[in-house]
Amino acid sequence: MNTYFISGLGADKRIFSKLKLNENINMIHIDWISPNKNESLASYAERLSKVIDLSQPFALVGVSFGGMIAVEMAKLLKPATTIIISSTMLSTHLPALYRFAGKLGLLKFIPAQFLKSSNKLTQNYYFGTRSSSEKTLLSKIIKDTDPYFLKWAIGSILSWKNKIRPKNIYHIHGTNDKILYSKIAQPDFVIKNGTHFMVYQNADEISGIIDKLLL
Repeated sequence: MNTYFISGLGADKRIFSKLKLNENINMIHIDWISPNKNESLASYAERLSKVIDLSQPFALVGVSFGGMIAVEMAKLLKPATTIIISSTMLSTHLPALYRFAGKLGLLKFIPAQFLKSSNKLTQNYYFGTRSSSEKTLLSKIIKDTDPYFLKWAIGSILSWKNKIRPKNIYHIHGTNDKILYSKIAQPDFVIKNGTHFMVYQNADEISGIIDKLLL
């Protein structure tokens, strides 16, 4: 089955590089496109979905911000299966601090480049990277991220409104995620000690879950 993979905020397919999936799963990576000025997350997801071949059954897999994009795509396109990892299905499950910041519109006062140049210690703490290879990959991903895309994406998350759980959707989340955490969300699969970087760190376990859901 064609399975479209959507990476996290500003990241790319490197985040999926350790997944080892069944040969019957055709991995297709979706590349980011430039957002329009003041574009909503839902509108962006609709434009991004134009690359999907609707002539045959397909699945979506999204990580972090990519999971929210996958939710919006699933509402429009009705995929066979949608899997979100280290992400949020409903906007009410976003951390209260994020929703509060969105209401106040604080992001507009923060320069785009500042968002990208946050302290490496802070990045590694929140993402949960452990080994030197994980820290190196995270550093490369951040280095390659367009700061203006980053600011738009954060803003689109803070202003996201979604109350609909699409059909055939599954949520995989880690117990030690310091970026997207919620006391009320109930993931379908819980990865013990899984961090926000777990799609890379816990690739074997997550590969097994994806295989189980798609085959």
